[in-house]
Amino acid sequence: MKVTVFNTKSFEVPFLQQFNRNGHELQFVEEALTVHTAALAKGSAAVALLTGDDASAPVLDILHKAGVRGVALRSAGYDHIDLPKAVALGMRVAHVPSYSPCAIAEHAVALMLCLNRRLLQAHDRVHRNDFQLSGLVGFNMENKTVGIIGTGNIGRAVAKILHGFGCRLLGYDLVQDSILIETLELQYTDLSTLLSQADIITLHCPLNEHTRHLIAGAQIETMKTGVMIINTARGAVLKTEDAIAGLKSGKIGYLGLDVYEHEKGLFFADHSDEVLQDDVFARLLAFPNVLITAHQAFLTDTALSNIAEATIHNLTCWDKRLPCENELHLAAAQV
Repeated sequence: MKVTVFNTKSFEVPFLQQFNRNGHELQFVEEALTVHTAALAKGSAAVALLTGDDASAPVLDILHKAGVRGVALRSAGYDHIDLPKAVALGMRVAHVPSYSPCAIAEHAVALMLCLNRRLLQAHDRVHRNDFQLSGLVGFNMENKTVGIIGTGNIGRAVAKILHGFGCRLLGYDLVQDSILIETLELQYTDLSTLLSQADIITLHCPLNEHTRHLIAGAQIETMKTGVMIINTARGAVLKTEDAIAGLKSGKIGYLGLDVYEHEKGLFFADHSDEVLQDDVFARLLAFPNVLITAHQAFLTDTALSNIAEATIHNLTCWDKRLPCENELHLAAAQV
């Protein structure tokens, strides 16, 4: 099967090649999928996409006319594809449901610790031969209340790590995990209770019509003054402009982001020789208590191996006309 791999990153190519034992013809394209680049997939039976690719209805129409009948997502999330449109066109869509929850969970906790203990500021001072400790006071994680929004695979992994720190755990999810309740003493609450009681709030929910701007101005106002918010889920779960207002007022004391609401076209590329055009992002960078990484929480060798293996597996299932357990159906878009 010929497959066009859009948005190809150099670090993932060896992993995709390693698991391509069935000899698919992989065409690696550095450009992200857009209405302007979709024609590059002509002659391919399938495409493989990242979260930064545009798989909206107009793009899917172009792909379908080019002969593409399968869309393999190299991610767990699928908010970047118009799934109803794909189904209507008869295109098969599959994702990687769980590649390494621990990778993202560990990154979320790393953001917490780096912000809390002001590690970036400390590092910069030492390199300036400034060994003063003023302004570097942090807090003990032990006995702090952490609210975990979304207790699926990643949220569960976060809970396990934070339980080891001795944190009090609150959870909010449509489905309650009895194991977390029994083994980690996690207490499920409604969202308003979690937001008002948590010292740290960490987001691990998917992005859909119910979770877009789940955390916005009204919710931020109910939080503790000086709260820490961590987002390694999807950028639009947090309304960025309202988070900036919370930072200015002091309501938000720490903000750690691995995702950004308007990251498409910004993340995964080198813009170091350009003038930053995103004023909202520039405002975020101005705060000393904001730590941003460019959607790298997944970036471990284990996760890259699992993503590549599952992606190739999905393509092979289609090539051999076999059922694919990772295939997404229309019901998924309605969750």
